[in-house]
Amino acid sequence: MSDPVPVLRAADGRLPGRRGQATRQRLLGCTREMLRSTSYRDLKVVDIAKEAGTSPATFYQYFPDVEAAIVVLAEEMAQEGRRFSDLVRTNPWRGRTGYDGALALADEFIRFWEEHQSVLRVVDLATEEGDGRFANVRTRLLNDLNNALAEAVEERKVAGRHPGEVEPMAIAGVLVSMLAHVAAHRYGFEFWGVRTGDLRTAMARILYWSVSGQRPPAS
Repeated sequence: MSDPVPVLRAADGRLPGRRGQATRQRLLGCTREMLRSTSYRDLKVVDIAKEAGTSPATFYQYFPDVEAAIVVLAEEMAQEGRRFSDLVRTNPWRGRTGYDGALALADEFIRFWEEHQSVLRVVDLATEEGDGRFANVRTRLLNDLNNALAEAVEERKVAGRHPGEVEPMAIAGVLVSMLAHVAAHRYGFEFWGVRTGDLRTAMARILYWSVSGQRPPAS
């Protein structure tokens, strides 16, 4: 069952009209773009408002501070993360088709982290600092994927196609951590001389072997 669509209210609780919604989205878009080159600690309301062609007073009509706007961006991003679990649940996890599905999941992680890198960086930093708002977003982003992977392993175990020596939730947790860490540090691997294509292959092979319990098919 999908989550209900949130009601987008202004900071004072009012429901913005069409023009207000457009202004709110413009402010969020500018915040997202400015995070690509500016630390969120250095991002100021006055700068976001100027970039959006409006005033700080207008910004405060929708968000109490910069962090509140970033939380909204993070929540929207977490909603998009559902595509990960969809890829897991539609994958048969056997043969060439199953391996291609593992490759698709690796590709999606790499694309997602590339697209949302600036927001994810804030989520990680704020989570480490104990900000519960961002910790909740990170949990929601990856929790359904973790459950989907565990379900896939369990299904293989029940069918007698997985050795079943390790708990499915433990396997899923390790896989999710691996995917997130590799996608987040892709450029660091490239600096070491590891090509993205090779990372993608390694991610897919580990995924396939761990979930299916079988060796990946030959390339």
